[in-house]
Amino acid sequence: MEEQVQTPAGNFDTSFCLDMAFHVFLKEAEKGSNFVFSPFSFHCMLSLIAVGSKGSTLDQLLSFLRLKSIDELKSLASQAVTSVLSPSNRGEDQTRSPIVSFVNGAWVDLSFRLKPSFQEVVKGTYCATAQEVDFVNEANQVLNEINSWVETETRGLIKNLLPQKCFGNDTALVLANALYFKGAWDRKFDASKTKYNDFHLLSGQIVQVPFMTSKRHQRHLYVSFDGYKVLKIPYQNDQDTREFSMYFFLPDATNGLHSLIQVFKSSPELYTMQLKLQEQDLPEFWIPRFKFSFKFEVSHTMKELGLELPFKAVGEFSEMVDSAKSLFLSNVFHASCIEVNEEGTEAAASTAPRFIRKSRRLNPPSFVADHPFMFLIREEKSGMIFFIGAVINPLFVS
Repeated sequence: MEEQVQTPAGNFDTSFCLDMAFHVFLKEAEKGSNFVFSPFSFHCMLSLIAVGSKGSTLDQLLSFLRLKSIDELKSLASQAVTSVLSPSNRGEDQTRSPIVSFVNGAWVDLSFRLKPSFQEVVKGTYCATAQEVDFVNEANQVLNEINSWVETETRGLIKNLLPQKCFGNDTALVLANALYFKGAWDRKFDASKTKYNDFHLLSGQIVQVPFMTSKRHQRHLYVSFDGYKVLKIPYQNDQDTREFSMYFFLPDATNGLHSLIQVFKSSPELYTMQLKLQEQDLPEFWIPRFKFSFKFEVSHTMKELGLELPFKAVGEFSEMVDSAKSLFLSNVFHASCIEVNEEGTEAAASTAPRFIRKSRRLNPPSFVADHPFMFLIREEKSGMIFFIGAVINPLFVS
C-alpha cells in the first residue's frame, strides 16, 4: 500500500520554531546530548505574546510567525483548539486515541492589570487561566506555584521549569503553557523480542541499548532517499478525527546526523511531508527504547536568529496590561521530555516567558536505528508538529 502525505491545510507555520530547534540541535550534538523540543508549544506562546504587542514588535513577531495580521493569528489559534485540542478529543476515556492536553496560564503582578481585550483572548482563544500575584514580596512562592502548575498539567513529566531565584522585584508578568501527549502505537512492538544490541555514538564509542522490533512479516510505512531513510509509525485512533504519527529520520552513515540536519535546515519544504511512503516488509527492523528530557533558556537563541525587538525596552507590550510602566521580554524558558517504548509514546513540553518592567539504500530494505537519528511527532491533517528531537545516546537520561 502506498501513502501520499498531502500538504497540510491551513497556515500553521512553525518554520521559525524549527529553525531554532536546529540551531540548538547542532550545538547539542557536539556535546553528545539528546534533544527534544516542542514547536507547537513555542509557536503558541509566541502567538500569545504577539497578541499583547503592537508597533514594530508586533510586526517582527508576525513576520517570524509567517502571519499577516492578528486576526489571522487568532483564527489559527482557534483552529488549533477546535481541530486538535478540542475537549471532545482530550478525554482519557478514549483509550485507543491519543491523549492530548494543552493549557495556558498567566500570572500578573498586583501593580498591573491585564487589559480586558488581552484577557478576553487569553481566556477565550487560548483557554488560559489568569491570576494576580505578588512578585515583589512572594517571588519564591509564586515561582513554586507556577512550577507546580506545569508539573501537574504535564502529569509530572516537567519538573522545575523555572529555575530558583529567576524572579526579581522587576518581574511583572509570567506566561506559561503545558502540553501533554500520550499515544499507543497502532501496531505495538513485540516486547518479547526486545533485546540489547550495539548503538554507535558520534564519538565512535559503542554502547549496549535495548532495541525494539515488531512481529515477523509486519509491514511498515517506509521510504528511502539519498543519504537517509524515513519510517512512519501511526498512533491508534478510535473514531477520532485526528491522525497522529511519529516519524524517524535515520541517516545512512553512522556519523551522518549533522549532514541530515543540514539537509532539513536548507530544505524546510521537507516539513510539508510530500513523501511517498510505501508499506514494506523490513527483514531488519530495530528501534531503540529511549527516555529523556531537555531544558534550556531560549532568549539567546531567539536573538541570534533575529527576533530581537521583544527583548528591547521599547514599550510595545502595552496591549497586555494597563500601566504607565513599560514591559519587555526578559527570559523564555522551555522544557520538553519524551519516552518511546514498546507500547507507544508519552511526551510533554512547557514554555514560559518572563516579562519585566523598564527600570545510502540497502536491498532488501531495512531500518536499524543503531546510530544517532532524528524524530518528530505530528498531527497529519493540521500539519502541526508537536515534538521534534534527536537521539544521540538512548542511554542518556537528563
